[in-house]
Amino acid sequence: MTAFFQDLGMNYEWAWFTATIAGILLIALPLMLAVAMIIYADRKIWAAMALRRGPNVVGPFGLLQSFADGLKVFLQETIIPSAANKGLFIIAPIVTFTVALLAWAVIPFNSGAVLADINVGLLYVLAISSLGVYGVVVAGWASNSKYPFFSAMRAAAQMISYEVSIGFILICVVLWAGTFNLNDIIQAQRGHGLGLVNGFWFNLLLFPMWVLFFISSMAETARAPFDLTEAESELVAGYQTEYSSMSFALYWLGEYANVLLMCALNAILFFGGWLPPLELEILYWIPGWIWFFVKIFFFFFIFSWVKATVPRFRYDQLMRLGWKVFLPFSLLWVVLISGYLMATGHYV
Repeated sequence: MTAFFQDLGMNYEWAWFTATIAGILLIALPLMLAVAMIIYADRKIWAAMALRRGPNVVGPFGLLQSFADGLKVFLQETIIPSAANKGLFIIAPIVTFTVALLAWAVIPFNSGAVLADINVGLLYVLAISSLGVYGVVVAGWASNSKYPFFSAMRAAAQMISYEVSIGFILICVVLWAGTFNLNDIIQAQRGHGLGLVNGFWFNLLLFPMWVLFFISSMAETARAPFDLTEAESELVAGYQTEYSSMSFALYWLGEYANVLLMCALNAILFFGGWLPPLELEILYWIPGWIWFFVKIFFFFFIFSWVKATVPRFRYDQLMRLGWKVFLPFSLLWVVLISGYLMATGHYV
C-alpha cells in the first residue's frame, strides 16, 4: 500500500504514514460494523434456541436493531456518580475498547493481508489481550461502589486464571509450528492432516489443546457459562453497573470485539486461518478472507449456542476448573508434545 501512495507522488515517509492510517481504518471501521451485526446475530441465535423471533422490527429482518440501540445510548445522558473518581471513571471504558481493537493489528485476514506481520505476533496478541483487565479493574474501583468493585475483582481473577492456561496452550502450538508469526502458523497447518486437512485440530495431540483453548476463550471473555462478572443475582450488572450512555456501550463493543478476536484465534491456531478446510485446488478459488470469516462466524455460533443452552457455573467451580484442571493438564501437554517432537526428530 505504501508503494501505491508513492505512485501518487508522495515521498516515502508520507506514503508510509498514509498507508498505515488507511490500514488501521480498513480494519477498525469494518470491525466496528461487524460488532454491530454480530450482536444482532447473537440475539437471533438465542431467540432461535428459545423458539422466539428475536429482533425483527427495525429495518428489514431487524438488521438495523443494533444501530437503533447504538443511537439510543448515544443520545442518553452520561451520568457520573458524585463519589466516583471522575477521571478514571471516564478513561476505563476507553481503555477496554481500545485494547480490544489493538490486538487486530497482527491478525492475518489473507496471505499477506495483515497490518503488522511481526515475528512475535502471537506474543503480541497475548500481551495486548492481558491488558484488558486494567479497564475492568479501574472501572470497578473508580465507581466507588460495592458491587462493581466485587465484580472487578472477580473478573480480574477469572481473566488472569485462564490466561495462564492459554499461555501453555499457545506454547504447544508454537512448539509444533516452530514460530510465533501468525501467518507462518497458518502455513504450517497446510495439509497437516493426512496431507488433505488444513488445521492442527486433526492432530490427536493438539486437538485436546483446541478444546481447552475454546473453553478458555469463553472464560477469558466472560461469556456464558463463565459470565460470573455479570451475575445479576449477586452483582447487579457487574463492573459496569454505574455506567450509562456511550460509556456503557464501549464496554459492550469491547466485549464483542474480544469475542470476535477469540473466534479468530481459534480459526488461526487450530483450523487453518484463511486456508480452506481441505487441501483441494478447487477450494482455493474462494478467496482466503471468505474462508477466514466463515470460520469466525462458525466459532461465534458455538459461543452463542453455549450461552443459550448451558447454565452458569458457580464461581468456585470456575476457579477450580482453571487452576486444578486446565492448568495442570495444559502444563502436562507441553511436556508431552515437546517430548514427542524431540523423540521424532522434529527439533534440529
